[in-house]
Parts: sequence; C-alpha cells; structure tokens
Amino acid sequence: MDSAFLSVLLRYQKSAVTKIKEYREQAGYKQSELAELVGARRETIVHLENGRYNPSLKLAMDIAKVFHVTVEDLFEFVDDEK
Repeated sequence: MDSAFLSVLLRYQKSAVTKIKEYREQAGYKQSELAELVGARRETIVHLENGRYNPSLKLAMDIAKVFHVTVEDLFEFVDDEK
C-alpha cells in the first residue's frame, strides 16, 4: 500500500465512499458471510456499505484481502464537509 495514501488517511478526517457491496455481490457473499470472514459484525458491514462508518485500517485491509483487491480499489476517501 502506498505510504502517501496512508499518511493522508491518518492525518485528515475523511469519509469513505465504498464499493464493498459491489464486490460482495460479485463474489456471492451475504453480509453475514463477509462479516464472519473479516471478524466483524454483520451490522458493521451494513454501515460500511451505507457510508455510515469509516473502517479501521485493519478492517479495510482485511476486506480488501477477501476480494483480492487493494484498499484503494474498495474505498475512495473524500474530505468531510463541515
């Protein structure tokens, strides 16, 4: 993973626009199945897919690993509007 990307992610408050649902449906997983694979609750996956929750770096990496993609493929981080 690009260190510049991690630096930006950690320095600023960002919201994640995610493609988790798209990848999950392509892979044929239910939300509960993906949650089990990454050690999270189904509700966490729901909140991620609906943009109501920003994942920890570990969770983002775990989800990306399930789909064999990069974190950057799964998430686009945009500045929160204040």
